[in-house]
Amino acid sequence: MPVPIPTLELPDGYARFLENLKERITKERLKAVLSANTALILMYWDFGNEILQRQKQEGWGAKVIDRLSYDLRQAFPQMHGFSPRNLKYMRKFADAWPDPVIVQRTVAQLSWRSNITLLDRLEDPEIRLWYAQKALEVGMGKDMLVHQIELRLHQRAGAAVTNFKATIPPLESDMTAQAFKDPYVFDFLGTADTRREAELEQKLIDHVQKFLLELGQGFAFVGRQVPMEVGGDNFTLDLLFYHLKLRCFVVVELKSGHFKPGHVSQLNMYCNIVNDVMRHSDDKPTIGLLLVKSKSKMVVEYSLAGFANPIGVAKWEKEIQQSLPEDLKSSLPSIEEIEAELSQDLGGEQES
Repeated sequence: MPVPIPTLELPDGYARFLENLKERITKERLKAVLSANTALILMYWDFGNEILQRQKQEGWGAKVIDRLSYDLRQAFPQMHGFSPRNLKYMRKFADAWPDPVIVQRTVAQLSWRSNITLLDRLEDPEIRLWYAQKALEVGMGKDMLVHQIELRLHQRAGAAVTNFKATIPPLESDMTAQAFKDPYVFDFLGTADTRREAELEQKLIDHVQKFLLELGQGFAFVGRQVPMEVGGDNFTLDLLFYHLKLRCFVVVELKSGHFKPGHVSQLNMYCNIVNDVMRHSDDKPTIGLLLVKSKSKMVVEYSLAGFANPIGVAKWEKEIQQSLPEDLKSSLPSIEEIEAELSQDLGGEQES
């Protein structure tokens, strides 16, 4: 074997050249994995569609699928994913997504486990597509997808009461609104009653990773109890974030009680201070987010009217209060019930 040249004898620029190659290899390997996953999902859709058509035209029953499973596993013993249950999921997959354009553009980009989650937990086609697009957009894995479905993300996203339409250009206001929810669900806080803002703030910081996951993609934590001096008076911002996609600071104020109009005035002042002291010329105007335990939508709307800073008001809860609606339930086995079998059938597949 050739002896490696000592580091001191390497030409200038070698280290950077090596780093570029390593980055390229890593990127190409990832592309290969994603490409293989897409090809696999498209193959499953084709298989499912063929089975579906045979069942409709020739009356194939469960015994034929069982035999098909046996023959495929005999022919391809090194491949996984041909169990009777998985073949039935392929059929259900094709039935749930009849449009090949949507399959190619969206669901084929997700892992098979994530697709099974969508099939198992969502009956409504529009809601199922919404979660598929959201999972692709933010890179949700199966576990996070299950969590967001259970917390009814589709009903909470973009639901905060805001003045964005009056304070943000039309082309940006809808996208900005979608970055905020109502309510925010802090299910990691436990069951103990939280009556003081300082206690709530401390608990959120103790679980800052889960807090950031609930806030959503793009939020970067800047600081807690950020000091600000104005006119000889000292103020502190509860929590300060920077949103990487919206390109702006987000001031978060926490209230453990009911919404009061004065909360908006206070938050508006904090946004003004951040705009003046911290905002870079390339940053967009600071957004204020007020989290309260309860609120009247009408009172909030009147309170927001007239303010120039974009401000949103949303509730926070420790759990979703209502039971899950019917469209989030399924008569099929749960993911947990089939996890053991899938780990065998799909053991050789890479999840995206």
